Amino acid sequence: MLSPVASSPEPTRAVTAADLERVACWVEQAERILFVTGAGLSADSGLPTYRGVGGLYDGVVTEEGLEIEEVLSGPMMRARPELTWKYVHQVEAACRGAQPNRGHEVIAAWQARRGTGVVLTQNVDGLHRIGTQPDLIEIHGNLYDLCCTQCSWAGHVPDYAGLAPLPRCSGCGGLVRPRVVLFGEALPRREVRRLEQEMRRGFDLVMMVGTSALFPYIAAPVSWADAWGAHTVEINPGTSAVSFLVDARLQAGAAATLDALAARLGCG
Repeated sequence: MLSPVASSPEPTRAVTAADLERVACWVEQAERILFVTGAGLSADSGLPTYRGVGGLYDGVVTEEGLEIEEVLSGPMMRARPELTWKYVHQVEAACRGAQPNRGHEVIAAWQARRGTGVVLTQNVDGLHRIGTQPDLIEIHGNLYDLCCTQCSWAGHVPDYAGLAPLPRCSGCGGLVRPRVVLFGEALPRREVRRLEQEMRRGFDLVMMVGTSALFPYIAAPVSWADAWGAHTVEINPGTSAVSFLVDARLQAGAAATLDALAARLGCG
């Protein structure tokens, strides 16, 4: 499932040097950091921000006269997979060719430097997969991870170029689908378990980057922060579900803000 729109418009307060210094100090002191990322981070790579899986079609009925939530759903994938795949292909085309931006690079550098940073992303575009990224939780899956619905085959593709409109497994002929959470589907058990394990360990700093935090499991780390004794930061030009709960709110774009923080820390 692609993440919701990163923010709602509102007048912003300019990020000051004092704001950056305060957050940079928390980053420097933290032993464990949780980065929770959404569509606002990928927007700096040229991708559109999404409202659920159907963000490209926000408020628009499909050519078939159906709501996008219905078309891009688990039940529709089972009943009319050719229709779901039609719009999955369109979503992938909007993502194709995008590259990690400065924000992704800074987060990856901080993870490599500390070895204790965890990324929880709602994005299915795969842009966080810089290097090996062992501490990446793709809670909504990855558009480029495919699997057969009939047998155990699974694989990864760089893009959908050359992929059939309705892909079939070369081994058993079963329907192939992307490993993403469609509307009406449960979150992947493995990723949920990983998130639960990390939450039990706790964090010293929670950074919400470019996400509206509308889903309870995305906003939860901010709620848990007091129990952990953790600071909380939001990087988002607009207002989210956690904007008035965090300790520090940086109302600016993700990539530019993370770059400015990295410059103050002399790293990344």
